[in-house]
Amino acid sequence: MLEASHNNELPVIPGKRYFTIGEVAELCQVKAHVLRYWEQEFPQLSPVKRRGNRRYYQRADVITIRQIRSLLYDQGYTIGGAKQKLNGEEIKEDTSQYRQLIRQMITELEDVLDVLNSPVR
Repeated sequence: MLEASHNNELPVIPGKRYFTIGEVAELCQVKAHVLRYWEQEFPQLSPVKRRGNRRYYQRADVITIRQIRSLLYDQGYTIGGAKQKLNGEEIKEDTSQYRQLIRQMITELEDVLDVLNSPVR
């Protein structure tokens, strides 16, 4: 699962390539209008836009949104403080994001292994 304690409450990120704004809102437990606002405030968020200006987020975007959510809601940062924190983490390569991805992948691989090792009915 993900690192910080608040992330234990958040659903596991499915193994999809793209997510709609509604799916991301559920995965990160924030409203869609908040995501649209964060896109304006945080240059790290740039979902792919397709037909009709529909937004499609990638897995890295979802993890970034969860980091922003943690900074703002759990750690008490302001928007400006969260921007500075994210920019500082980008410069020194944020290893926690990679740890989160690795833990997520391990969980998914263990689930696949369980399915493969289960007896055939």
